Amino acid sequence: QKPHENELARRLREDLGLTPGIRARFPREEGVQIAEELQSWRGEIKGDAQDWFRLVPALQPKFNNNATLPLDFVAGRFDSSHPTQSGRSAGTASLKAVLKAWKNGETVAPIDGGGGWAPIPADWLQRYGRILVDLLAAQNEKNELPKAAMADIARLHESLDEAPPPQFQALRSQLEQFETIPSADISQELKEILRDYQTQGVNWLNFLRTIEVGALLADDMGLGKTLQTLCALDSQSLVVCPTSVLPNWANEIRKFRPELSINIFHGQNRKIDSNADITLTTYAILRNDCVLLNDQQWNAIVLDEAQAIKNPESQVARAAYSMTANYKIAMTGTPIENRLEELWSQFHFLNPGYLGGRADFQERYSKPIQAGDESVAAHLRKRIRPFILRRLKEEVASELPPRTDVELYCTLTEPEQAVYNAIRVATQQDLLEKLNAGGNVMAAFEALLRLRQASCHRGLIPGAVAESSSKVELLLETLEPITAANHKSLVFSQWTSFLDRIEPHLEAKQIEYIRLDGSTRDRGKVVESFQSPNGPKVLLISLKAGGTGLNLTAADHVFLMDPWWNPAVEEQAADRAHRIGQENPVFVHRLIAKNTVEEKIIALQAEKRKLADLTLAATGQKAGITRSELLELLS
Repeated sequence: QKPHENELARRLREDLGLTPGIRARFPREEGVQIAEELQSWRGEIKGDAQDWFRLVPALQPKFNNNATLPLDFVAGRFDSSHPTQSGRSAGTASLKAVLKAWKNGETVAPIDGGGGWAPIPADWLQRYGRILVDLLAAQNEKNELPKAAMADIARLHESLDEAPPPQFQALRSQLEQFETIPSADISQELKEILRDYQTQGVNWLNFLRTIEVGALLADDMGLGKTLQTLCALDSQSLVVCPTSVLPNWANEIRKFRPELSINIFHGQNRKIDSNADITLTTYAILRNDCVLLNDQQWNAIVLDEAQAIKNPESQVARAAYSMTANYKIAMTGTPIENRLEELWSQFHFLNPGYLGGRADFQERYSKPIQAGDESVAAHLRKRIRPFILRRLKEEVASELPPRTDVELYCTLTEPEQAVYNAIRVATQQDLLEKLNAGGNVMAAFEALLRLRQASCHRGLIPGAVAESSSKVELLLETLEPITAANHKSLVFSQWTSFLDRIEPHLEAKQIEYIRLDGSTRDRGKVVESFQSPNGPKVLLISLKAGGTGLNLTAADHVFLMDPWWNPAVEEQAADRAHRIGQENPVFVHRLIAKNTVEEKIIALQAEKRKLADLTLAATGQKAGITRSELLELLS
């Protein structure tokens, strides 16, 4: 036997590159090739393990009626030339195995039960593989798919020239009636009030309500999202909104839908009224009383200013996720403020599971899009398009007067620059070293806060005293001719302490003003006073208290005293004045201190706006400030 064994060993080395006694590992394609070559050795081989690596006919996608995700990959039948399997089906490959091979750039996938390896349909997967990945990610623990995935399933059917499933056929019949608002829903008077784009929005909201999938109404600020949503609500509806706009919702319902009864679930003695058509509450109440609220049967749940649930780990977001209803609406003018995960969070409330789990979403969407992958962004846009409606003012409200953005620069005085430089020198080197080493980001934010405050007013720095600042002087210099010409202005700051320091200068210049911030008790009275033709010419307003939900069209000038990296915050402030009802051109003034961190913040805003187009086509912003961006600001 020895000479024969030596001959076999030689042939193994020369023909296959194998050596007896030495383990060899091959990628799956090479393993199949080796197994094919071993067919000529059948008389010399004991066992049949190599048969597991035989190549079988190519896989093709095929629908079935059994699985929740009704798609299999079936190999064709062996042809008559096959020595042992003529005419026999080669079996099936699991969807996960095929997708794994496709994502890894491999050309074959294993047949279930060790039945060999089959070429995958690479061209078909190139077109539809991402949809399958999305659908796998969308399945819950019971392997069920959300209703929102119906369009993806129908698209796969059409790719194989098969009729969509029955439930999608029903959807199409409903779609044919999309252009008509049911007459019983709203009055004829209200229909006549609606603008064309608002009518389209109501149609869309009603359609998604009919098929019971969630809607993200993301129209630009000032285009009437509240009115459109009210037209799509009926009995047993819950509206969750910021405390500041709770009275506004009540007033809008009484004005436009007076036939609907209201229960305001707010305050210490709050009670649920099960007979009320619309229950109004706030995010704070939702967080504390979500169990009590979830005991009710809701036809619809609305989240106004839905960026409130942008942080998936927050208590209020988790409370929102727990709420159940036949229909859900999220309203926001800024669907993405800081991170792409904010979009995921809102969709997780609206259509749970549709965009997969959070970690999965980060890997498949957030990271590639933030790296600038246009194809991934285009795929995400296509998937969310049926469930998100976003119109910009320049597209649908051509009657709005123009808006002009103005950058006003001031130069710090020598004492101001000295304070600024001292803060920068004291913190910069230590923080740069910590950040480069992966250290404390919060400490960096604290340093940036002090640098920003020093750019605005020395009096904002603990221990420092100053009556005025270059930026305040620039504000007054610009405000005086504006107020003298009988124009009104909004003056925004993130810091109420900065507004405190502006007040005495307005009084000295005899410029009449009024103020709105977190301590204001009667917000409605302040807004009414400012909106009055004979009211004050200036409204001092904090971004936190007045950045959303207010109609301040009496003003045609907006002053942003302290820029920050998130452009969405500034857009929200500017749109208090530039919205429907405004008759005059609007001027938005950004006050920027030269040779300070504020100049870098303005540049960073521009960079963040660029990437926004990748995801939502000129909506929102990409991601929150990153470690590298902090390093750039502090450099």
